[in-house]
Amino acid sequence: MDLLMTEEEVRFRDEVRAFLDTHLDESLKRAERLNPSFLADPNIGLQWQAKLNEQGWVAPSWPKQYGGTGWTLAERYIFDQECERAGEPHFRGASIKMIAPVLMRYGTDEQKAFYLPRILNGEDVWAQGYSEPGSGSDLASLKTKAMLNDDHYVVNGSKIWSTLAHHATRMFALVRTADTGKKQEGITFILIDLKSPGVTIRPIRSICGTHEFNQVFFDDVKVPVSDRIGEEGEGWDIAKYLLEFERGGAFAGGVLRAMLTRLHRLACEPLPDGRKMIDDPLFAARFIEIATDVDANDMLELAAMSKVQAGGNPGSVPSSTMKIERSRIRQSIAELAASILGPDALRWEEHRPLHELPEESEIDEGRKVASAVYFNSRSQSIFGGSNEIQLEIIAKTLLR
Repeated sequence: MDLLMTEEEVRFRDEVRAFLDTHLDESLKRAERLNPSFLADPNIGLQWQAKLNEQGWVAPSWPKQYGGTGWTLAERYIFDQECERAGEPHFRGASIKMIAPVLMRYGTDEQKAFYLPRILNGEDVWAQGYSEPGSGSDLASLKTKAMLNDDHYVVNGSKIWSTLAHHATRMFALVRTADTGKKQEGITFILIDLKSPGVTIRPIRSICGTHEFNQVFFDDVKVPVSDRIGEEGEGWDIAKYLLEFERGGAFAGGVLRAMLTRLHRLACEPLPDGRKMIDDPLFAARFIEIATDVDANDMLELAAMSKVQAGGNPGSVPSSTMKIERSRIRQSIAELAASILGPDALRWEEHRPLHELPEESEIDEGRKVASAVYFNSRSQSIFGGSNEIQLEIIAKTLLR
């Protein structure tokens, strides 16, 4: 692999850097520095998305015909790394990297024409409706029902762990439309307007004090048949396709590298006794080990993204492998930061979001957010399918 940039790629990198220097203001960067989650506060993320949309750079992973950039894989990688270096808010979640690929592959022309532009300009923000109470890793046991009534479905049930649903305008959801045959065969994929009568959203506050997750209740909620993706009973196959993009459909190495940079900055600060953790040989060895893992993850991502670049999907084994590695690396960084903070790593901050608190030095703010990041990182190996489930997917696929 040739890791040297061509002259064209250097020019592209400089163009990206100039744009970021001009448009990514300090308030957005501070909000991201103080964000313990894997996604930005939507109020922050949408501000940055609007600036990128004006430039045509919102969705580099999309085909150009739908509003993508048409960049090469190398340019996409450079863009990701430069955005992370600059400290951009992470806003590409359920809307851009999950429901959009499903619409492109399974949606009707009318659905694509209506929803994709609204995703790009931020008019629609999507939440995911998969897990239910009692149906997490065993997703096929879901019980939320959708009964067909003329030209619409009537939906009853609830979804849980719906990330940022309290900010979302719409939800893509798996519902049960039949109880006969294998449980996977009765599942259908639908799109729900969260402003519809009968939708109730209740917050779930996480252990680090943030409000990211929600439980969403549906009581006789009407969903037009025109908002069904695919045919009845095809939801399971569509859901598995989407999960490949959730687990491995975009670059994440830049996020990990940004976390590692913050950890290095923290390790270079003097402790109360005057020592610096970066000078400790055991700490430094562990830091280098994690940094090497981040580099290896970059290579894994590039291999998977080359498939997406060619119009395919990441594949179940690469996406599951990336899901495991990303969560492991993120937790390792958080644990090493906690070793610096000591008891402060378990500190509870009552006020959220952190970027609304009075400004402090970047180091003091880094210490404050590190405790929340530590708690938040524990969920990384659970959501999106636990690491144990990912290992099972890999084993079944490779040993079949």
